[in-house]
Amino acid sequence: MRVLGDLKPAALEVGPLVSAALAVAAGVMLLVSGASPSDPERFTWLVRVMPLWFVELSHFVSSILGLVLVLLAFGLRRRLGGAWLASVVVLAVAAVLALLKGFNWEQTAALAVICLIILPLRSAFPRKSRLMRMEITPGWLFSAFAVVAGAAALGLWSFRHADYSDTLWWKVMADADASRSLRAWAGAAILLMAVGLWRMVATPATPPIVGDDDPDLERIRAILAKAEAAEPQANLALLGDKRFFFSGSGESFLMFSVRGRSWIGLGPPVGRRDERMELYWRFRELADAHAARPAFYALGPEDLPDVVELGFSIQKIGESATVALDSFSISGRRREVLRRNWRKAGEFGAEFAVLTPEEVADVTAELKSVSDAWLEHHSGGDKSFSMGGFSPRYVGEFPSAVVRVDGRIVAFATIWATADRSSFSMDLMRYADDAPKNVMDFLFVELLHWGRAQGYVAFAFGGAPLAGLEDRPLAPILSRVGRLLFERGEELYNFQGVRRYKDKYDPVWQPRYIAAPHKWAIPGLLADIGLLSSGGVSGLTRRAPKEEPASAPAIPEAA
Repeated sequence: MRVLGDLKPAALEVGPLVSAALAVAAGVMLLVSGASPSDPERFTWLVRVMPLWFVELSHFVSSILGLVLVLLAFGLRRRLGGAWLASVVVLAVAAVLALLKGFNWEQTAALAVICLIILPLRSAFPRKSRLMRMEITPGWLFSAFAVVAGAAALGLWSFRHADYSDTLWWKVMADADASRSLRAWAGAAILLMAVGLWRMVATPATPPIVGDDDPDLERIRAILAKAEAAEPQANLALLGDKRFFFSGSGESFLMFSVRGRSWIGLGPPVGRRDERMELYWRFRELADAHAARPAFYALGPEDLPDVVELGFSIQKIGESATVALDSFSISGRRREVLRRNWRKAGEFGAEFAVLTPEEVADVTAELKSVSDAWLEHHSGGDKSFSMGGFSPRYVGEFPSAVVRVDGRIVAFATIWATADRSSFSMDLMRYADDAPKNVMDFLFVELLHWGRAQGYVAFAFGGAPLAGLEDRPLAPILSRVGRLLFERGEELYNFQGVRRYKDKYDPVWQPRYIAAPHKWAIPGLLADIGLLSSGGVSGLTRRAPKEEPASAPAIPEAA
């Protein structure tokens, strides 16, 4: 019994693949049987005890069920609970029909064995998506077509080369068998065509972008307010440039953007943990149905088991920094520079405050003035997708940390928080030309102290693109190219500067990944992510119109 208990996890792991293979085998067997001549002796005995029309109907339905099993195999491979239940029922019915269509007890035994193998694997099919929402991919549909065409070709060959007697009764029998085969093949072909047409008509369109005035924004706010599983970056869902899948319960969502054929999810699904895999699979299946390239960007180590389950390849793209608030302090020799910058800004008259979203609405014009001044000295303008941009509605969604000098706001940062207070982060970080030197160090230190007082556990300091990649002879080629860009690509982006600046706060660095079905597709997907974040080619090539003033704080743009 102990051995069986040890084998159960392995059986459940391979259960979907094995079940799908057995369903395809059973379906092919039924289709081939329907297209082949019946055994004359068995058929003669059967029509003596049963009405001929019932035998004919059993023969026809059996072939239809063969095609159904081939199509259900797709759902079994995707771990759909509905596909498991439907397969068990279809196998049981087909086993009975095998006796009624020609007393094929061998088929009945084989179908019964397959049914008994699949029956105890119920827990290997946890996904609750309805079968009508199953996205049958073009490749799977073509495979089903090949099976049906192959069965038809086999039937034509069988009847052309069958060695029948010249007796008239057997000639009639052969003609009846051919008619049954033709009807069975035509029924399967019509069903397959209907499934193909249904897929063309019923495949949902690409979800629309949820913009500023979309009522779905309220659903997104509600999910973020009580999400079990969410990182601070999940608040980018409120930017107004994303598309969404919502779970059946309405308590989880997955956000993504589209550029050309690339469908790029940002981070893992947000909301309930037990609904993550359902949203992952729905995203991949719908992207496949639209012949798109799916990917997930900015994933953490804890997300990798789920995307590996999807069959995706993984590539590290950098690292993200997290500061533990309970141990953060500016005392000691290691923090001497940070402490001096913080103190000098205070001596200049800098004052820190955190404004509620309601208070932010009263100073939006002042914040916009600071943002416009900052944008004049930074290339690319406002960002999107993986970074926020300044718009009054978006900025008003969050609290903002502000620094005032003589009562005037000279710097601000919008605050992203999580419902469970496990961490918080910043999005927009902007400062005016006349802000105190190193004002952002002052803002960060004050903000970390504020977060600890509010009960937050950690501060997510954002990412350092291409950091931590290996340049070894056996390292992946993408990692080696990324390392080269990190070390020598300062003209393109301040890669090392971002890492050095955040290192002043002694964060814990964790890897970040991109996941895609094929490794070779990742470079193109990264290019699309860069264009999405920068607002297209024009935004990517835009340059700052003038040099940054000498008095401006020395902080790299957030990644």
